[in-house]
Amino acid sequence: MVTNRKIVFMMQFIQPSWPAPAHVKASSTTRFGGVSQGIYSGFNLGLHVQDDAELVGLNRQQLVTAAKLPQMPFWLNQTHSTDIVHLIGQQHQPSSIPNADASITKLPEQVCIVMTADCLPVLICDKAGTQVAAIHAGWRGLLDGIIEKTVALFNADPNELLIWLGPAISQRAFQVGSEVRTQFMLHDSDAEQAFIADANDKYFADLYLLAKQRLQQQAITPAQIFGGEYCTFQDNQRFYSYRRDGQTGRQASLIYLDPQNAS
Repeated sequence: MVTNRKIVFMMQFIQPSWPAPAHVKASSTTRFGGVSQGIYSGFNLGLHVQDDAELVGLNRQQLVTAAKLPQMPFWLNQTHSTDIVHLIGQQHQPSSIPNADASITKLPEQVCIVMTADCLPVLICDKAGTQVAAIHAGWRGLLDGIIEKTVALFNADPNELLIWLGPAISQRAFQVGSEVRTQFMLHDSDAEQAFIADANDKYFADLYLLAKQRLQQQAITPAQIFGGEYCTFQDNQRFYSYRRDGQTGRQASLIYLDPQNAS
């Protein structure tokens, strides 16, 4: 039996390096720590991946403790959609988990969270620290405009936003078919820059670049965008990766407003 003390000691969180206000709290988990076993070994936070639900529940409770969260995060049933939950009530979890791939809130202590295992987590706040959002962006969500839809929900102008791109699969490990490239290029011809040709009509896609392009189309400058240096596929010590392992766990990226640190 792994004790709570040992789990806390082993846990590792990634903290965004960005100029967000002090009361905007954000982090990404890794697979270090936790009590999941076997192919889910470590700090798996996904209930939908056939891991032991009791162990996942312990991991989620430990996330609250180790990250010093004000309450349990607002979990989503992610479906690669462009659906967004606007959190306007002080609640940590509804009776039934909504199908959505992003959440946004202005409420203090309401924790927005998304789970990933190669897809791109995108965390957003305004420079004043009055609103935050978390996005789960796979290639389908990026293509269909989940970033644009989330940015449009912010009260601040795009030039007042800060973006952090969390751990995702890198271009050298993310092979897609030519139809994916074609669909992105139909939206924006500049998307061609995010694809490198491979054999057999395949391409290596750069999720980070595709996200940056969509953000810049919303008048968000490169100076407002941070992160994008990780590869979940290649770093098997720190990250779960669906492309690498098939059946596997999920890490998470979260963001919230902490009133205790507000100026």
